[in-house]
Amino acid sequence: MKPLQRTRGALSDAAAAGPSPDYQILPIAPAHIDGYRRALDSVARERRHLSFLEAPPSEQTRAFVMNNIAMRHPHFVALVGREIVGWCDIVPLGQRGFTHTGVLGMGVRPDWRGRGIGKALLNATIAAAAALDLTRVELEVYAANAVARALYQSYGFVEEGIKRKARYLDGRYEDIIIMARLLD
Repeated sequence: MKPLQRTRGALSDAAAAGPSPDYQILPIAPAHIDGYRRALDSVARERRHLSFLEAPPSEQTRAFVMNNIAMRHPHFVALVGREIVGWCDIVPLGQRGFTHTGVLGMGVRPDWRGRGIGKALLNATIAAAAALDLTRVELEVYAANAVARALYQSYGFVEEGIKRKARYLDGRYEDIIIMARLLD
């Protein structure tokens, strides 16, 4: 499959000593499902960024991805070689009156953050959402995740509300920020 976008990522200080890796941003395909699930599981097990603490079972993950492909929902992955290191998807709401809205989910494996992969994934996924005539994209992000909040704000997302003490995990409460962007 041809890459939708190919870019050279900016390196963090920790990786600056080695050669700069190339990554590709591609629409997800059935061949990516296992790698996508591994990346999803890696981020989920951090217990900080996603609402679940491990990836869903393989069958559930496969059904989600295959539905996104069949319905042409924007869903992209970042590949380094053959390895999935991040993803971004926007799933349109199905209820009448809300089908103009999509819900964004994304993640980048911790060992690949700070290299522009999140930005590249957002670029591709938001462009695909706009091409589908979605006019609103919304998301939820933990208040403590300042890096993600800043990334979303840099892409035109605005804070619309706060779910106070929305999650209680590992002995502490966390607020969730509701953000959205209108697509023109």
